[in-house]
Amino acid sequence: MVRTEELRRLAPAALTILAFAGVYYVTARIGLLEQVVVAGAQVTPLWPPTGISLSCLLLLGLRTWPGIALGTLLVVASISDLQVSVIGIMAGNTLAPVCAYWMLRRVGFRTELDRLRDGVALVALGAFAGMLISATIGTGTLFLSGALPAGGFWKTWVAWWAGDAMGILVVTPLILAFRALPRRHWDVPGYRWAEAATLLTVSVLVSLLAVSSELSLLFLVFPLIVWAALRFQLAGAAPIVLLVSVLAITAANGRRGPFRGQSLLEAMINLQALNVSAALTALLLSAIIAEQNSIRRKIEQACRELSEVVERLAPGEPRRRWPPERDA
Repeated sequence: MVRTEELRRLAPAALTILAFAGVYYVTARIGLLEQVVVAGAQVTPLWPPTGISLSCLLLLGLRTWPGIALGTLLVVASISDLQVSVIGIMAGNTLAPVCAYWMLRRVGFRTELDRLRDGVALVALGAFAGMLISATIGTGTLFLSGALPAGGFWKTWVAWWAGDAMGILVVTPLILAFRALPRRHWDVPGYRWAEAATLLTVSVLVSLLAVSSELSLLFLVFPLIVWAALRFQLAGAAPIVLLVSVLAITAANGRRGPFRGQSLLEAMINLQALNVSAALTALLLSAIIAEQNSIRRKIEQACRELSEVVERLAPGEPRRRWPPERDA
């Protein structure tokens, strides 16, 4: 009986870990579709599993970390023979999001991303600082195992760190935004749905134009990100950033559009500059707008409560309705 109860208690956790590993593997295979080879090592400009990993740790808890290690093992086994070096790669890929999770929790990070400090923390601690671990351990493991020449260490390290950091900046906000989206936000007037559909359509068309034209038109995506952040906050801006990032990565790897004639290094620098700028614009601007909206709602609630107190203390006295009605 005791053993049966233990199995019932452990079964949900085990299934969660297995599902997590499966999602990690699937997103990794998607990321590898746009891989590049730097100094003999396979890296990607955007590594979605890091964003998936940190999101799962933030939403489901630290107990899901074995899913990262298992997912990494499955990915490595699918692209190369298993060697001793896989242990180092598994350790780096697991420790990076775990340490990022720990640092975010230490600074009081909230998954709603409704404060500017949360956006800054995700960028500085989750992406830039946390992913130093995976890049250092992974590249160091390849170097010590002889799979990476000495002259290619720093090139591989930078590419590895940038890909992991972009996974945090692009994927994690998207997951957290839709996870924290209240049900009441789906019950919105029809014109809001029409605006969202218009924004998505325009974003697709402008993004395709920006990455297919040989002119430097990539800056055209930023007004769309600002529009999405102002009107829909992170739930609207994060999908636009993902769209722009995926299309730009495809164009950069194929040396098409604004990346035509550039070397691999030049294309990756321009690509990551675009990705970082777009992700930071969406994340920080959305956090500022969400924080302002939260403050406004708190002020309105306080004014309502104060108005009710005044009504009880001086019944019958004329009072203004709060919030005041706006003129049509």
